[in-house]
Amino acid sequence: MELLSGLNPQQQQAVTAVSGPTLVLAGPGSGKTRVLTHRIAYLISHLGIKPYNILAVTFTNKAAKEMGARVDDLLSGETRGLQLGTFHSICARLLRREAERLPFDANFVIFDDDDQVSLVRQVIKDLDIDDKSYRPQAVQGSISRAKNELILPDDYPIQTYRDEVVQRVYLRYQQALLQNNALDFDDLLLWVAILLEDQPAARDKYARQFEHILVDEFQDTNTVQYRLLKHLASFHRNLFVVGDADQSIYRWRGADYRNVQRFEEDFPDAATILLEQNYRSTQNILNAAMAVIDQNHFRVRKELFTDRGDGVPLSMQEVFNAREEGGLIVNTIARLVGRGEHEPGDFAIMYRTNAQSRSLEEAFIHANLPYKLVGAQRFYGRREIKDLLGYLRLVYNPNDEASLARVINVPRRKIGGKTMTDLRTVAVNAGLSMGGVLLDLARGEKSEFLGTFGKGAAASLEGFGHLLAGWRAHHIDSPPLILLDQVLADIDYQSYLDDGSEEATDRWDNVQELRRLAAEYADRPLGEFLESIALVSDQDTVDQSANVPTLLTLHAAKGLEFPVVFITGLEDGTLPHSRSFDDPEEMEEERRLFYVGITRAKDRVYLSYALNRTTFGYSEPTEPSRFLDDIPENILDGHNPLGTTRYVERHQRQRQDEWERPNSPAAAVIQPTYRAGQNVRHAAWGNGMVLNTKIEDGEEIVDVFFEEAGLKKLVASLARLEVVGK
Repeated sequence: MELLSGLNPQQQQAVTAVSGPTLVLAGPGSGKTRVLTHRIAYLISHLGIKPYNILAVTFTNKAAKEMGARVDDLLSGETRGLQLGTFHSICARLLRREAERLPFDANFVIFDDDDQVSLVRQVIKDLDIDDKSYRPQAVQGSISRAKNELILPDDYPIQTYRDEVVQRVYLRYQQALLQNNALDFDDLLLWVAILLEDQPAARDKYARQFEHILVDEFQDTNTVQYRLLKHLASFHRNLFVVGDADQSIYRWRGADYRNVQRFEEDFPDAATILLEQNYRSTQNILNAAMAVIDQNHFRVRKELFTDRGDGVPLSMQEVFNAREEGGLIVNTIARLVGRGEHEPGDFAIMYRTNAQSRSLEEAFIHANLPYKLVGAQRFYGRREIKDLLGYLRLVYNPNDEASLARVINVPRRKIGGKTMTDLRTVAVNAGLSMGGVLLDLARGEKSEFLGTFGKGAAASLEGFGHLLAGWRAHHIDSPPLILLDQVLADIDYQSYLDDGSEEATDRWDNVQELRRLAAEYADRPLGEFLESIALVSDQDTVDQSANVPTLLTLHAAKGLEFPVVFITGLEDGTLPHSRSFDDPEEMEEERRLFYVGITRAKDRVYLSYALNRTTFGYSEPTEPSRFLDDIPENILDGHNPLGTTRYVERHQRQRQDEWERPNSPAAAVIQPTYRAGQNVRHAAWGNGMVLNTKIEDGEEIVDVFFEEAGLKKLVASLARLEVVGK
């Protein structure tokens, strides 16, 4: 059978599995996407299942697009009607289709992270709650976790006073979302689960439609996702899930690797298939990864193997501090590129927390080498993009008060805080949204609200109402690009951005990029364009075509692969993170995170840890990560963190060859330039006296009391202090 050619025996077994529940435990790099796409093609071409009756879900748009393209290739495009996408995109489509059964309209908008936190902040203010004691981001996180566990406001468990506050905010937050005709990301899943649970007719409709359900990255599902999958598979029971509990690293956002165990309990007749052959990494890399993950409990062990050979040993290096670590990595990359062994885009530098990227970025900047940073400000998070998307969202859904608040005075229209408060009051009293009042004001003298505002405010609000009404008149028939261009022209947004700076040019370039994206939706409605943007993840924005090294967290590395991987900051307290020390489950997740990082590499892995790490402004001595001692000696070259005798001169010599040490003062002993009691002068703060000086993280730090500015803590190399007198 041509469809099975090129598949190994385990992959063939998975692709041709008989009907019924199937669990495929797929090790990293084992071709799970290949199995999923061939399984879909097999169902359609050999079992005669119609594409319309197949549902395939994954976690990123990037993965969904790749799967769709591969299935199209296998079936020469005969896939019309196939339901393939992310959990969130599929649920959003289903909710729009079933909106009449739900308490919101089909033209709902999707609030992003910023919108959600802003709304929680507004609710906290409305409830007269102290936002310093109950920070909006933390409260929103608690609400999100509750939704992922299928806990509604009335059922929110209250054990402390904080729980009581969160429950009150949660209740009002949900009410505010519905008033805005908006859903947050968690709602997309939650409302589908509620629909399938509470509406037997809807559950039966979709359970009958989807004869076969396929799930990618099953270990990353949360409670609500698992529940809705069970509902959808309740009729045919053909649930085909692919995952690896060893790669479950999103517990902090609700993912529960135990869903793999629940699947086996709920479907005791399920077939279980192991995919253990790796097509990505060398055997040394796989052996290191297995040695790390084998320390975890309650897991199905996989014996990962490859035909790629042993490859080179993993390299480990001890450094003095983060600055030396960054310099060492940059110099090693430059040497390997200079030798012609690798391209710049072959390298990934991974770390546990975003804060660790600072010293690495500084090393690249100091060396004048380009890089890309995953998880930096996303394109869709930039001010100008959020402005324009805010306009389009408001046109699509005038009840979206978050978007209204963002754009009503951009560019400035003399609509200040008092006018907005008056507009909100009028809207509440009239039982309308603020957008509804604005649309009524567009009627001019016929508006019932015109006389309720002062003359100046009424004119400004009426003018904005006219704009909104004009856009609304064409939003159904006009493609997104035409509507976007109309908004740009009507508000003269280019002039608003143009302040003559280089940044203004960059911002307008971003606007042009948004126009290009809108042009791709020439034959699709505005709602689809907005929805696709709302559901973009950080991984979807990774540009793997750029030939520069990539800096990213270990969490963001999931699903990616690189020829060469550096894993930095391997100290106890960083990886594993300090908060995992007293929680065995957290510690196991930290170990899985390290496992994921190692298995992203094809050819080489570099591991590094620092003797000193700066946290909260202070440099403190550290201990090497306990995970490093799990890696066998025979596949590891470099400094031994535990100080035993397994690394002798041969390893030291190899280390010198393998890593390129920077010629920087980072590891050198720095002598103070200043001393207590010296009189100094600063260009901005004038005359002062040195009170204290010390060496911290390779820099001289000087405490100076200035006559005018008071006490300042300065980095001597940057402050350019002039010594006055002797």
